[in-house]
Amino acid sequence: MKAMVLAAGLGTRLRPLTNDRPKALVELSGRTLLEITLSRLRAFGIKEVILNVHHHASLVIEYLAAHKNFGMRIEISREERLLDTGGGLKNAAWFFQASSGSKEPFLLHNVDVISSIDLGRMVDFHSQTRSLATLAVQDRKSSRPLLFDQESRLCGRASEDPRLEPVGIRKPLQRLAFCGIHLISPRLFELMTEEGEFSIISTYVRLAAQGEPIRGFRADDFYWRDLGKPEHIAQAEQDLQAHMLGSFSLPV
Repeated sequence: MKAMVLAAGLGTRLRPLTNDRPKALVELSGRTLLEITLSRLRAFGIKEVILNVHHHASLVIEYLAAHKNFGMRIEISREERLLDTGGGLKNAAWFFQASSGSKEPFLLHNVDVISSIDLGRMVDFHSQTRSLATLAVQDRKSSRPLLFDQESRLCGRASEDPRLEPVGIRKPLQRLAFCGIHLISPRLFELMTEEGEFSIISTYVRLAAQGEPIRGFRADDFYWRDLGKPEHIAQAEQDLQAHMLGSFSLPV
């Protein structure tokens, strides 16, 4: 299985930590967010990764070279202008389409999240449901929740006004928060009509409305934390010290 790590963002929420470095090189307990993410993928058996870069791109490339790519095959997808999650993935499509006829799903992982989500269980769920894409989700507060039906199918974005939410969908609908970790079938690339800068969530919502199987994998029982702000980094360090991440451990 291959993976893509989304790391091209400006990291504005992480300032001042990102004043002189990309968010991928911000440290948590002495390890960069990039090292933590790559180590997690490597422990799962993933050896081939593509990483999108933009802000302080040269620092990321130098960092990977200094660490011999952490024993993995790592390709770089440079973005002269930010393409957002969907545009970034589409720009790196060649990496996943290199093996002609491959139908194996790949993992898409934000660099600024940390979790103990069982990726093996997520892969099994993706396979059993024959989904086009599977999104790790949790029942927690979020500023941008998504709507899922009782069969875990994506139905749209949640609105502050329930009267504006999708109609014609089996209810009740669940408002769930996305964790920034996806499993995706390569067939998605054939269906991505969006161009330039766009969110992958917008693509998912459009395709779900057309009947494509986009599902949510419930990850409520696992630790997860967004690392997009300095206070989130500090909280994650406290969580690690308190062993709240279960079997998760930082690379040594």
